[in-house]
Amino acid sequence: MRPDILNPLFAPLAALPGVGPKTSKLFERALATPHGGEARVADLLFHLPHSGIDRRARPKIMEAPRDQIVLLEVTVVEHRPPPNTRAKVPYRVVVEDDTGDLALVFFLANHQWIERSLPLGAKRWVSGKLELWDGHLQMVHPDKVLDEAALAKLPPVEPVYGLTEGLTQRAVQKATEGALAKIPDLPEWIDPPLVAQRRWPTFHDALEQVHRPQGPEIFDPQNPARLRLAYDELLASQVALGLVRARMKKQGGRASLGTGKIADQILASLPFSLTGAQIEALKEIRADMASNERMLRLVQGDVGSGKTLVALLAMATMVEAGRQAAMMAPTEILARQHYERMLPLCEAARVKLAILTGRDKAAERKKTLAALEAGDIDVVIGTHALFQETVAFRDLGLAVVDEQHRFGVHQRLALGSKGEAVDILVMTATPIPRTLVLTYFGDMDVSMLREKPAGRQPIDTRALPIERLDEVVAGIGRAIQKGARAYWVCPLVEENEDLDLAAATERADVLRQFFGDHVGLVHGQMKGADKDAAMEAFQRGVTKILVATTVIEVGVDVPEATIMVIEHAERFGLSQLHQLRGRVGRGSGRSTCLLLYKTPLGEVAEARITIMRETEDGFRIAEEDLKLRGEGEVLGTRQSGTPGFRLASLDVHSALLPVARDDARMIVDKDPDLSSGRGQAVRALLYLFGRDEAVKLLRAG
Repeated sequence: MRPDILNPLFAPLAALPGVGPKTSKLFERALATPHGGEARVADLLFHLPHSGIDRRARPKIMEAPRDQIVLLEVTVVEHRPPPNTRAKVPYRVVVEDDTGDLALVFFLANHQWIERSLPLGAKRWVSGKLELWDGHLQMVHPDKVLDEAALAKLPPVEPVYGLTEGLTQRAVQKATEGALAKIPDLPEWIDPPLVAQRRWPTFHDALEQVHRPQGPEIFDPQNPARLRLAYDELLASQVALGLVRARMKKQGGRASLGTGKIADQILASLPFSLTGAQIEALKEIRADMASNERMLRLVQGDVGSGKTLVALLAMATMVEAGRQAAMMAPTEILARQHYERMLPLCEAARVKLAILTGRDKAAERKKTLAALEAGDIDVVIGTHALFQETVAFRDLGLAVVDEQHRFGVHQRLALGSKGEAVDILVMTATPIPRTLVLTYFGDMDVSMLREKPAGRQPIDTRALPIERLDEVVAGIGRAIQKGARAYWVCPLVEENEDLDLAAATERADVLRQFFGDHVGLVHGQMKGADKDAAMEAFQRGVTKILVATTVIEVGVDVPEATIMVIEHAERFGLSQLHQLRGRVGRGSGRSTCLLLYKTPLGEVAEARITIMRETEDGFRIAEEDLKLRGEGEVLGTRQSGTPGFRLASLDVHSALLPVARDDARMIVDKDPDLSSGRGQAVRALLYLFGRDEAVKLLRAG
């Protein structure tokens, strides 16, 4: 149960003054609540201002800076209303001080309001952007017209918030004032010596300082109030991960010792030997599996580092120990590809392999499910269909989760609950910066595959403006005549008039005018069977050019493909460009990646393309991507619903992560049930930041 003390913060926004049902919907759009539900008071408080208008400086008219918002003390000297016959002419009010004058300009304004607010001869304070127009100073639609009493209530620095269409700064400021009044007196969840050492305010005071700024320094992400709030969010995340890990360990494991017989048979049927990194990762995995604690390990490998083979050999070890293994992939294409690549290796070692996806025919599915439950299947590959209730194993010992960031923690745990003390191995082909590993996978041990298997060819990466499209098409034509195959990736499926992007369907039609039936098409909106057919035609060489959206980003393997064209490369993130490039360079032929961009290139896009040309090291690329884009985009969490951060920014606050992690470990070790005074405060913190899944784990034991 959520602590009652938090109820005011979980009240709907409509409970605040000035927020009705209609405004509430606008707030929901602006706040983009990570829990996806109705916006709450806490969501508004976590919507921090990004900057502010400093109203402390009050210059004279002639000394005031142009083209920025200023606050001026003036006397009203003349009204110039428009003649009735020319209603589109603005209403002008001339005001002055002892250095000069300016015109306040109002279009389609309420004349009575102007006359009432700016009476002749009165002293007023006006705020707005000061501009020079036709040789005269003017201020169009001042945002403030104040008398002395109103000036006394004006905040020295006015916060500026991110908005959505229809929502005003005034509405957000008013609602936020109401929200600040609802903050209860919460217990301190941070270790008191740390608060004292860092000179951090309390949670309540930090929110007040940020939303009621006294100076522009509060908008610096390194300001103590901002650091305090960032740390709160990071601590909640680290405690949640710590509780998941503690629960896995508490449940205990079963030692699964392999004989090496099946793994050796698989290795004997390969035309190459393992890299040093693969051998090291397998050693770590097998040590975990042989221990009495449950394994929870992340294997992160760069594109083409051979992590799938590591997973197969780990599953072989589990089969040698007399138990079953399952591997979950994020898409049907990937699940089928894993199955097809592993099948000859499993047959050579007499391992019974099966596949289970959402598209299986009822009779076929029934047969597979019965065989799994009876133990007649050793290893099963599948999509999320694997963790449905109808799926039962005789004795599942190892669950392998491919492309972890496409699945949530609860899905990982659901697959792990399909057997007794199931070991979990998570894999990602997206190299993840160290700070993100700590943040999102802090409950896991980590193995890294940084080496590429022998024989992997370097990829020649070039960047060209889209205007040279004809040259690219001609070059591909020459390469195809020599037996090459090419991917052509587009960012959207259908033409969108707002975004001038080449759609995959349209690009395929254009290329067919040159290459006829040699052009295939695959995109996310196609039916599964059609996708598979298009991929198979390309794998077999029936089609020579495969036009695709990013569905081919992860894992698709056609060694004969040696050309990758990425259209509108400026619209892709660095990690995504690296993943796409990794689809080529898998065979013995020389490979090329062409990045087609639309000019002029923005600064960030130019930086991405430069890095792509400089390096093929996915770990370096991931670090650069984090600097350029932020953590939610790098991990794909914007799409997958993994909780991103609202108060912490990992590119700025990463130094707080190790501190939060150590503190979280100490909390979980000393007080695993969170029953002490500080433990109760930490429970409130977990609920506040939407990490209540972790509290449910406490109750589930």
